[in-house]
Amino acid sequence: MAEAVFQRCIHPHCGASVAVEETSFACPKCGGLLDVAYDWNRLQPPKSLAYFESKWAERLQPLSFSGVWRFRELLPFAPPEKIMTIGEGQTILQRADVVAKFAGMNAGCLHLQYEGMNPSGSFKDNGMTAAFTHASMVGATRAACASTGNTSASLAVFCSATGLMRAVIFIGSGKIAYGKLAQSLDHGALTVQIAGDFDDAMLRVQQISKKLGIYLVNSVNPFRLEGQKTIMYRILEAMRWEVPDWIVVPGGNLGNVSSFGKAFIELMELGLIKRPPRLAVINAAGSNTFYQLYERFGLRWNNGQPDARIIDGYYQSLDAEKIRAATIASAIEINHPVNLHKALRALDRCGGAVREVTDQEILDAKAKVGAGGLGCEPASAASVAGAKKLRKEGVIAPSDRVVCILTGHQLKDPTATVAYHSADRKTFDEVLGHRGVRRATYANRAVQVPNDLDEIIKAIEVYT
Repeated sequence: MAEAVFQRCIHPHCGASVAVEETSFACPKCGGLLDVAYDWNRLQPPKSLAYFESKWAERLQPLSFSGVWRFRELLPFAPPEKIMTIGEGQTILQRADVVAKFAGMNAGCLHLQYEGMNPSGSFKDNGMTAAFTHASMVGATRAACASTGNTSASLAVFCSATGLMRAVIFIGSGKIAYGKLAQSLDHGALTVQIAGDFDDAMLRVQQISKKLGIYLVNSVNPFRLEGQKTIMYRILEAMRWEVPDWIVVPGGNLGNVSSFGKAFIELMELGLIKRPPRLAVINAAGSNTFYQLYERFGLRWNNGQPDARIIDGYYQSLDAEKIRAATIASAIEINHPVNLHKALRALDRCGGAVREVTDQEILDAKAKVGAGGLGCEPASAASVAGAKKLRKEGVIAPSDRVVCILTGHQLKDPTATVAYHSADRKTFDEVLGHRGVRRATYANRAVQVPNDLDEIIKAIEVYT
């Protein structure tokens, strides 16, 4: 195509392309996933990442204030006047020595990228601002998603904050944390709960979007991933443009690892970095499709032609045995990740590993993250639990520089947190027992004392 910005099939053997305005988000030739692609020879990418430091002096301008759009030269698909921002991306990279000790890392070597500081409380706002911008470019009046909670919250926030579109949200029955559902309801989204899980909701929202012409914002939308890749730019920025050894990320629909891989592939192509970090994707054991396919069955990118027999056979076995995703980490409770092929490409180009961790390991890691000063939802802690496992295996060295992505705020799912720390065994068992969680290894339980001044003082002296 003649345009400098377009959408292109991710499979090299196909290579079909469509206009940037297209909203089907599927290759018209082979049905595969699409990338937002750039002819960098016709654009003006920066010659150094240090260029972006100049944006710090422009923070009164909304686009430079945004932690996504201040890097707009690396995702130049939208004219500035069309960009929709609500101040997303004001996040931090925190050195976490308490968590490093827990994971078996040297002090100063493990950092947490905390995306819970986004307006809706999760990393999804990075992608939503980009998808919402594209939706505005094409004149959409309604936007839809299937969600385990964070995508729906983000879409609802953007729709209500801008007043430009109506949000239509599909959730599965009993498959959303109240902290996230509250956001969708409070921000005025039309919430449709169907009998089924996220995978069922994902199928329906794609059908409905196509039939009714509603703009789809799930991560099958490549513009979503354009926004999410800026998480990596902010990490590099916080590390003074030095590339870490590992990025560890929870794996649900695999949008994050796909976008991270694309970020580093492009930075290498532009000569802005010399090497990528390795990527580690961490599944919950009760929702471990990527782990099974990659580590057990050896599925690989294979130059854009991964073995479809492995994928189809695995999904057929899930259906035949009626296996549904089941984990306390609801944000990654997904059995059919739509970005599977893009995730394979990311690992092929960057290297890395895929692991699974139990809900017990997730909640123990979550407690340690909280004790270190940052609260996160259960799915976020999968990254820390995974880093600990990879360190124990010797895959990660104690001196490696590791960044674990914390995808969402702890108040996204307070029920799990309270149950873990509760002294009431019934509460613990009702919320966590059916997930195979048997103990609260690092519980910080409330101390019960009589309403007596001397007894209260005695308790404080004993426990402090």
